[in-house]
Amino acid sequence: MSGRSPHSAPDWRRRAAWVGVRLRRFVRSRTGQALAAALITVLALTLLRAFNPWVVTEFRDRTFDAYQRLLPRPYTAQPVRIVDIDEASIEAFGQWPWPRSRLAALNRRLGELGAGAVAYDIIFAEPDRTTPSRIAADLALSDGDDHERAIAVLKTLPDHDKLFAEAIGQTATVLGFAASRLSNELRPPVKAGLAFVGVEPSKVLRPFHGAIVSLPLLNQAAAGVGAINLSARDRSGVIRRVPMLLSDGKQVYPNLAIEALRVAQGQQSVVVRGTGASGEADTGHAALLDMRVGAFRLPLTNDGEAWVYFDRDRPERYLSVKDLFDPAKDSAVRERIEGSIVLVGTSASGLLDARATPLGETVPGVAILAQLLEQILAQDFVDRPDWADGFEIVLTVLLGLSIAGLVPLIGARFSLIAGVVVLIAAIAASWYAFVHFRLLIDPIYPSLATLATYIAVERVLHLAADRDKAFARQAFAQYLAPELLARLESSPDGMKLGGENRELTVMFMDVRGFTPLSEALSATELVDFINTLLAPLTDAIQAELGTIDKYIGDSIMAFWNAPVDVEDHATRACRAALAMRAALQSLNDADAFGFAARGMAEPNVRIGIGLNTGLACVGNMGSAKRFNYSAMGDVVNVAARIEAATKDFGVDILVSEQVALAARGIALLEAGEIKLKGTSRPTRLFAVLGTTAEAEARGFAALQRLHGELLQAIAAGDCAHAEVLLARCRAQCGDDYSGLYQHLAQRIGVLACGARG
Repeated sequence: MSGRSPHSAPDWRRRAAWVGVRLRRFVRSRTGQALAAALITVLALTLLRAFNPWVVTEFRDRTFDAYQRLLPRPYTAQPVRIVDIDEASIEAFGQWPWPRSRLAALNRRLGELGAGAVAYDIIFAEPDRTTPSRIAADLALSDGDDHERAIAVLKTLPDHDKLFAEAIGQTATVLGFAASRLSNELRPPVKAGLAFVGVEPSKVLRPFHGAIVSLPLLNQAAAGVGAINLSARDRSGVIRRVPMLLSDGKQVYPNLAIEALRVAQGQQSVVVRGTGASGEADTGHAALLDMRVGAFRLPLTNDGEAWVYFDRDRPERYLSVKDLFDPAKDSAVRERIEGSIVLVGTSASGLLDARATPLGETVPGVAILAQLLEQILAQDFVDRPDWADGFEIVLTVLLGLSIAGLVPLIGARFSLIAGVVVLIAAIAASWYAFVHFRLLIDPIYPSLATLATYIAVERVLHLAADRDKAFARQAFAQYLAPELLARLESSPDGMKLGGENRELTVMFMDVRGFTPLSEALSATELVDFINTLLAPLTDAIQAELGTIDKYIGDSIMAFWNAPVDVEDHATRACRAALAMRAALQSLNDADAFGFAARGMAEPNVRIGIGLNTGLACVGNMGSAKRFNYSAMGDVVNVAARIEAATKDFGVDILVSEQVALAARGIALLEAGEIKLKGTSRPTRLFAVLGTTAEAEARGFAALQRLHGELLQAIAAGDCAHAEVLLARCRAQCGDDYSGLYQHLAQRIGVLACGARG
């Protein structure tokens, strides 16, 4: 006999048919159609945001540009200077490119002025065409005694590239290189030590395939080499982010500004932190978080770029090369150069590496590197945190669904007012986050998505209302008075969405000693172990009509009495726990995990199970894209704490007093009281021996009587009598529940110590 009522199947079919009818009615209703339109709109817009096409990115970046225009970075003087090859310098020293002897003199002059580091936003990829040896080679093509004498003289003169290399070696100098899309074998030397904490950057960064580098002679003399590339991802040409790290798939190279900062501090290495680092959750999506150069930290985007918080392009940053060699300005120049990081670049017409900034200015590329260094030194950044994309997607869903629910509930006009208020609040909150926390959170896309959802819902309701009015007039005009007909036309449908409060029995199961066990197994073996273990335990839960809430690594959360009613759910949960115990014993006896074959010292797997009964909120929880049917509430938290307490009590199954009172046919022994974390009062806990029939076959009644007397003796502080009863309990149960009686023995020992004290 299965124990089922002969009417259970027809009742189930009737209930299912009733639910189906109600569902079809709802789908055909105006509210149902409006909700469907809202869901489709929200889903489409959410997917669009998740794919993040260029138009969405550009619109978002324009919003952040507006924020920077409204509140540029406050200027504070930092030891960063741009030595500018400007029009005045070109006029004074001749057309560009200058002889490397001139650059050698410039480098030596900066060293004399006390520059902390000199970085060139220039690549010296070819030998100096003005070097004497090259001029001599050109003259050798001509005839004549004068040419011969000139060649002889030129060959005695020093090589300009060597002069420049010597000057570079005498001053802390950083040279630039440029990553290129064109494939070649050229690569710059790596001067900085790069320490990676967490994910390796080369697995995150988009690889380049070629490079433009300075002459090996110059690179060898330099204290650092860094990339001068500025971000090229913005189709508008506006520079908002700068790559701090580049990779060819094998080696990682720092940005020129980072190298200059490292050299200026006398540091040997740069530390880069990514997902998987200590204290950071490994989400499974490889991403970079930040980097540290000596005393300074810089937040990074997921792909290794840094947002630049722009200030206006100020003349205070610039110093003309011409002024460096003007004796009349020596004191003022020295004051500005001494101890500073000096970036050498150009703003002269025809040489200008012109770049647009979010502030609407066009500046030399070297000025962007200077501003980047300024914000690092001031530690004043704008940052788009790694959770921003997810937050904006969730906000899009929540606002869209909220407006979808409001329109049928309070009408289009008041919904529009409420929506406008919410959108203003979202924009205000985003602005507040920027002003006070320098966070870049986009309020515009969620706002526009909400507006689109409102329009979709309002249009569907409008069309549905027109259809309903036409149908009502056609079907009921001859039966109803005009006032009733008008009331029928305007009456909206309603629906209440959300979770419900139900009494549940909640179970938590966890594997004991899982960490050392997982360390002893390979990744593949660990997956096999988890699957082998959880499959029969899951079957045991579902056989007693339990609902699996989730798997948490080696743990299971389950509950009874939802989504459908389950009679005697506390009893069924206890029976499921006993079945899980038996299933685990069978697995251990059969060495199903293969531990003995591997020669492991302790092949037996042990688990802990905690049960609690109480009121919880249960329902679908999550977002429009992904949700779970789950339970929340204090009853869930207490169940988890009870499972953790099994370690302290030395048993594998512990239940709360509520479960003990509700369970039928289960043999229980009181384990004692414990103050669980997060609770204000001690909780009485009970150990589960088995079913009553199983326990009676082993003399449970006698053990229960002795156990009760033992607890009374402990409560009364009668240590001598308690020790006698403890020995009798141990003799009665044998090795079963030795852990529980070991726990009680410790309590007796504590009492005895207290009495002696």
